[in-house]
Amino acid sequence: MRTEKTTTTAAGPQISNTAVASDSPTFQLSAFAATFPGDRFSDTLKAAAKKYLLDTIGCGIFGSRTSWSEIINAYVRKLGGPFEATLWVHDFQAAASSVALATGVMAHSFELDDYHPAGKLHPGAVVIPAALAVAEREKAGGAALIQALIVGYETMIRVALAAGALSMRRRGWHITGLCGPFGAAAAAGRLLGLDALQMANALGLAGTQASGLMAFTCDGSNSKRLHPGRSAQSGILAAELARQGFTGPTRVLEYEDGGFLKAVSDTPDPSRLTAGLGEDFLSAGVGIKPYPCCASTHSSIDAVLYLKQKHRFSPEAVQEVVVFNHSVVLKQTCWRYEPISPMQAQMNMGYCIALAISEGRITPELFSVSKIASPDLVALARKVRFEVDPQIEKKYPQTFPGKVLVRLTDGRQFWHEVPGPKGSPENSMSMDEVKQKYHSLADGIIGPDRADRIALCVERIESLDDINTLSALLA
Repeated sequence: MRTEKTTTTAAGPQISNTAVASDSPTFQLSAFAATFPGDRFSDTLKAAAKKYLLDTIGCGIFGSRTSWSEIINAYVRKLGGPFEATLWVHDFQAAASSVALATGVMAHSFELDDYHPAGKLHPGAVVIPAALAVAEREKAGGAALIQALIVGYETMIRVALAAGALSMRRRGWHITGLCGPFGAAAAAGRLLGLDALQMANALGLAGTQASGLMAFTCDGSNSKRLHPGRSAQSGILAAELARQGFTGPTRVLEYEDGGFLKAVSDTPDPSRLTAGLGEDFLSAGVGIKPYPCCASTHSSIDAVLYLKQKHRFSPEAVQEVVVFNHSVVLKQTCWRYEPISPMQAQMNMGYCIALAISEGRITPELFSVSKIASPDLVALARKVRFEVDPQIEKKYPQTFPGKVLVRLTDGRQFWHEVPGPKGSPENSMSMDEVKQKYHSLADGIIGPDRADRIALCVERIESLDDINTLSALLA
């Protein structure tokens, strides 16, 4: 089917899109994001969205005090602009797109935010800052916010799966930054009331802004932190322009020449954009992190923590740790450890395993500049060796399993396998566990009482007529 839409501008009537393929994958995904009835989202799915919301808020509150977030926040304050949305924990308002930039950086600032295993991306740090900023400006209700979060997560995840996460990652893309603008545009567009054609334009404009490179691992730079915030900002821009009649490629995802899927991947599969759309909600399979480090290290951490607790060996007794995992995990996390920056330590398998053995926990303070340079930890991290596992090659990233072998200097060796780490869909965190994580991040910055009020507001979010009730608590 083909459709046209005529708009009137200062220059007179114009055709915003000619011969749009309304049966194309991009348009079908756009129609879902714009028009899927909110009452058809299950209670289970809405409960999951609230869990993601609380978790992301906690990550953002904690991240607000990092030096890299402070740089972005100062930049947003300098820009100023209309009082549209609240910069969390700063009692300051600015344009919605600027606030989304800052809160996206805050949420992703310490490797604590949620992730989708198969998509290898972090939807919460993109979709939630964009949606909250637009919802506050539009004075949307809590129910509308939850619907926007679901369609934003769903859109972002489906784009990643259709492109092929492993292919994108092997090419050097940071998938959160690359696919994030689509999720932010869908969430913002839903709150702005875009119709299906406008949403297709918004996704087209989002796709042409997509970016995000993994080169930050070379020197531990801050660029990784920027990607979710920039994606949130780009998605809002795309949705706002589309509402004004600015057009984008309405087949941006599947088009042969310069379409997103072929441009970023060697293994595109456009059918994954729409398979089970509206019935099989992939956003239900998002993982929540218990540890502030790369999610691909978590199953190995869990395995080491299990062995440490069971066998009570000391760091000095360790001769070697062999991590068995996927070839992409090797590329992403297993270079010779050097204490360059907290971000690089958070991405390094050796350092994370060393913490599990030495400290018996993985918590934010263990990634301080001084801690990551501890000679004992550096030496222990360098005892970690990686082997590609044939079985895990077949499973990852649909699941994040891990196998670990610990060899001791006295000749003993211990082995453990984890099918899915804590917080993953295979071993999910309950709302009570998410609350515990949230309070561990938020209480020290805003105080337990205020943190409690925010958590209660999130739990009752669908009863809010105006999301500004939550925004006022976040100010």
